Amino acid sequence: MTLTCTLRAGTKKRVHILIEPPLRGYEDVKPRLLEMKAIAQEKLGMIKAPVITSFRLPSEALFSGILTGALFYLYLSPQDGNSPLYEPARFANDALGPNAVTYALYSLGVIHVLESFYTFKLCRRHKTGLLTGAAYVLSTIPFGFPIWKDLRKRIQAARIDSVMKVE
Repeated sequence: MTLTCTLRAGTKKRVHILIEPPLRGYEDVKPRLLEMKAIAQEKLGMIKAPVITSFRLPSEALFSGILTGALFYLYLSPQDGNSPLYEPARFANDALGPNAVTYALYSLGVIHVLESFYTFKLCRRHKTGLLTGAAYVLSTIPFGFPIWKDLRKRIQAARIDSVMKVE
C-alpha cells in the first residue's frame, strides 16, 4: 500500500507499507482505515470518542464460561468423595497430578483479573457509565477475553458509524 501526504511546506511525501498477507482489495482494509481515521479525529478533537451505553454478553463467552466452570469443578471436588459425580475430578487429579489444577486455576484467575483491568480501562475511555462498566469488568473475571474482545468490536463499529455520519 502506498500512502501520500502533503506536508506544510507543500511537498509531498510517499510512504510504502508492506501488508502481509496481501489484501484482496479496499473492502478488506476499509473497517480498519475508517477506525484509524476516527481515532485520529478523536485525538484532534474533531469528533468525540464513542460511548457504549449497553452491555452485551457475547456467545463466545459460553465456551469460556464452561471451561472456567469445569476448572472450578475440578478444583472444588473432594478427592475422597464417594459420589459418582466426583469420579471425573478424581480421574483428572490422578492424571494431571495433585497441584496442576490448583496452578491452572490460580493462573486463570490472575490472567482474568488482569484482563478485567484492561476492560476497566476501555470502559473508562469510552464512558460506559457505572452499571454498564461494572457489568463488563465483572463479567471479564469469569469469562475472560471474549468480553473485552466483543467490547472492542463494538467500539470499532461505533467509531466507524461516527465517521460515516460526519461524512
